[in-house]
Amino acid sequence: MLVVTGELLSLVLAVVQATQGWIEWHYFGLLSLFIQWTVLTSAAAICVLRNWLARQSVPMATSIIVLIVLLDVLAFSLFAGGVLHQNTSADAWRDVAKNMLLALLITLMVLRYFYLQFQWQQQQEAEMHARLTALQARIHPHFLFNSMNTIASLITINPERAEDAVLDLSELFRASLRTGDRLIPLDDELDLCRRYLAIEQLRLGDRLTLDWQIADGLQQQAIPPLTLQPLVENAIYHGIQPRPEGGTVKIEAYRKGDSVYLMVQNPRPAEDQRTHEGNRMALGNIQSRLAALFGEPAVLKHSHQNDIYTVTMRLPWQKAGANEPPASKR
Repeated sequence: MLVVTGELLSLVLAVVQATQGWIEWHYFGLLSLFIQWTVLTSAAAICVLRNWLARQSVPMATSIIVLIVLLDVLAFSLFAGGVLHQNTSADAWRDVAKNMLLALLITLMVLRYFYLQFQWQQQQEAEMHARLTALQARIHPHFLFNSMNTIASLITINPERAEDAVLDLSELFRASLRTGDRLIPLDDELDLCRRYLAIEQLRLGDRLTLDWQIADGLQQQAIPPLTLQPLVENAIYHGIQPRPEGGTVKIEAYRKGDSVYLMVQNPRPAEDQRTHEGNRMALGNIQSRLAALFGEPAVLKHSHQNDIYTVTMRLPWQKAGANEPPASKR
């Protein structure tokens, strides 16, 4: 970008300088050489000092960068003025002053552009974080009251199982309220799914059958928290609960090339057994979170065939960062 911008500036100045024809080619060649050397050497010096400059205040860093560019332009101007043409001393210094003034104006404009771009990026990141937090906060389990009733019924007949259900329920709500983690290992998300299904198994009993098909080597795959669990919850709420005979929920995860596929399948109830079509909001929220975090490589789609409803999530193969705190385990 610097090379192209420098050439365009040289072309503009050569066109303005031309007295005959459209462009002064000799002047363009010399000016292009001068601008490219000053631009690239200044950029190299700034890059070498970038870690130190990052620790300075904005006014201090701006002043240092301007000083580097001006000293660089001064050095090349003195060299060019003494070698390329013969001028009087006053003319040579006037040309040097013009070069430094032009370099000062251009440098300040470029720094202003980068500063505004930096502020815009910070604003975008803040807005994305707020949007992800809001979307994650919307995904709360619908089964709170059913779970509490189930736990209440177990307290007298099976207190140990009731205690396990309370711990599972508390872990699920702790995960739903945790908004600091953008990505967690897939193993932690699967643990939340198992906790949720353990509670639903108490309520549905033999009506709920589970089919886990998780490929090896995906434990550290990065996934947004509370992404797979709502899909499993939809499978129970819309696929198993309305059917008197229940059914099987299949949860599958496998890797294919640079992508990881997560699939949740459940039977579709008959028309007269369906309560409502209320799972599109959760799918929309999950799709928005995937798009914000992964972009185009992440895809969420759903389909139904032969009375089987399938939701497929495609994620780019990526390990969760070491600085991501894993979900607490019981």
